[in-house]
Amino acid sequence: MESIRRQNPQTALMSLEAAAASARGGFACLFSTADEYETAVISERRAQGRYTQSRSYWPFGLLAGCALIVAGTVLLYV
Repeated sequence: MESIRRQNPQTALMSLEAAAASARGGFACLFSTADEYETAVISERRAQGRYTQSRSYWPFGLLAGCALIVAGTVLLYV
């Protein structure tokens, strides 16, 4: 505070305006809506390769297991 009093009023005003502009800039958001934010997040994750489809065989194994259980149950009661 002491350094502001030693400056002339014009310099002090310019310094305060610069500090205020800097403080306002820290609160600015790059996105105007949540949809823009979500689109940017998804685009970034796709660029990183997070949404690549890997071939998973567990659904086929589960289907085959259920088919065997049903076939076993049918053969048991026949």
